[in-house]
Amino acid sequence: MSREKSEKDNAGLPKGLPKGLPKGLPKGVIALAPPSFRRERALIKRGVWPVAGCDEAGRGPLAGPVVAAAVVLDPKRIPKGMDDSKRLTAERREELFEEICATASFAVAFASPARIDRDNILRASLWALMRAVQSLPEAPRHVFVDGRDKLDIGCDCDAVIGGDGLVLSIAAASIIAKVTRDRLMCALAQDCPGYGFEQHKGYAVPEHLAALSRLGPSAHHRRFFAPVAAARQKHQPSSVELDLLTVETPIGAEVAAAS
Repeated sequence: MSREKSEKDNAGLPKGLPKGLPKGLPKGVIALAPPSFRRERALIKRGVWPVAGCDEAGRGPLAGPVVAAAVVLDPKRIPKGMDDSKRLTAERREELFEEICATASFAVAFASPARIDRDNILRASLWALMRAVQSLPEAPRHVFVDGRDKLDIGCDCDAVIGGDGLVLSIAAASIIAKVTRDRLMCALAQDCPGYGFEQHKGYAVPEHLAALSRLGPSAHHRRFFAPVAAARQKHQPSSVELDLLTVETPIGAEVAAAS
């Protein structure tokens, strides 16, 4: 490739990017590399195995549980085209979900809205991640987790910011967690019609906020998230007053599933 052609292909893109980027990208758009198996493979070469990736889905919504997943990929049977679940279409996530379930070891754990209300969203998410790792069929010797917080799980753990876009095992876990939670929210929509859970999966979109204002919170809403608390104040003012007097009560058992 000539220098003139290379400069033309990369015109308008930030300096320092690899030359010969794919043609056809809109000006100013950067092509993101997919996550790789490089970190896992480096551990395998040192004799460290199993290596798990874990991630969660559902920290931001107003309703439903946080769903955490842990995945140990089979190095010889890694599904093609895996990526951060947020970069994939719903159809592609479903396809990869089935491929991961058929080729990898995995476990899923749920932190209920009651646990989120009691512990706060960060602690509940970390608890679910630890439960997912502990529920794997074989205990991992190393864990990669998406985010800033390491897990206290009795083996080496690396927290990787943006890990679902960097580490293939975390990307696989993000797909398992996302698809599992989306399916669950569609099921909850049948239990609580009118909120549109099957469409927005519990996130604070205008349609959901309007339903909250109209119907009040359901049993699946997170009581202390601000829009839910406001809706409770409107529809159930006595319950808001009782919150000030409530003592901590046991949390119902959350479900963990492994394969």
